[in-house]
Amino acid sequence: MRIIFMGTPDFSVPVLDALAEAGHEIAAVYCQPPRPAGRGKKDRPTPVHARAAALGLEVRHPVSLKGAEEQDAFAALQADAAVVVAYGLILPQTILDAPKLGCLNIHASLLPRWRGAAPIHRAIMAGDAETGICIMQMEAGLDTGPVLLREATEIGAEETTAQLHDRLSAMGAALIVDALSRLEGLTPEVQPDSGVTYAEKIGKGEARIDWTRPAAEVDRKIRGLSPFPGAWCEIEGQRVKLLASRLAEGHGAPGAVLDDDLTIACGTGAVQLLRLQRAGKSAQDPEAFLRGFPVPTGSRL
Repeated sequence: MRIIFMGTPDFSVPVLDALAEAGHEIAAVYCQPPRPAGRGKKDRPTPVHARAAALGLEVRHPVSLKGAEEQDAFAALQADAAVVVAYGLILPQTILDAPKLGCLNIHASLLPRWRGAAPIHRAIMAGDAETGICIMQMEAGLDTGPVLLREATEIGAEETTAQLHDRLSAMGAALIVDALSRLEGLTPEVQPDSGVTYAEKIGKGEARIDWTRPAAEVDRKIRGLSPFPGAWCEIEGQRVKLLASRLAEGHGAPGAVLDDDLTIACGTGAVQLLRLQRAGKSAQDPEAFLRGFPVPTGSRL
């Protein structure tokens, strides 16, 4: 097929690779514009931009798709379909209607659960047993379109958003290739009205750990916010990111350090911290962290 690809972050890159490897003609790649990054604040192309350039594909990064000029340029590509995954712009109806077979979105949840911006984070933070990938026919509403294909996967007991992100990206790449290979034979499944939840964008204000909460909730927050924005607490007056954890045995005053393995008491139960990062430092396991930053048993986080 002749495909327009629309995506921006790392999550989208394996999908672009899979489409190219499957032999589809990539008419153009749309992504977000380069943004200032790094110490020098120089414009840096997005991961999809960089990968598309390496593949020798045409890259477009309009600030908006609302103007007639951009919409005409999109329609002029005469695509069979557009594949959209974490693109970052609202697609006007004119754009949705331009490809012959419409626009297909790869969404990282089992719709209608977790429509919206942060479905991977929210699934872990909510304690969902499973999540997955849906290939959805796009329409004007937020992730409301009919689903063409879906695939579920269990969420591991110690899995972080970073780990689940990579698994779902690979799943999405395989599933969209499958969907395109038999697109005209697939039956769209209208999403039910029941079971709808929204994955609101993660706010930095929700990243601070409240040790008075149950251990299961604290553990899910640590894993769900890893690596970004990163759950955090103060240890000996310093802000420390908590990037991995597991449920552990133990009890005590909320925030109390229970042993030399960084098992921390919560409102009920306890968690063991498995990966920590001080400001300006690399992430470390507990043993390495404690060598450079002792946290005595009995102290409070």
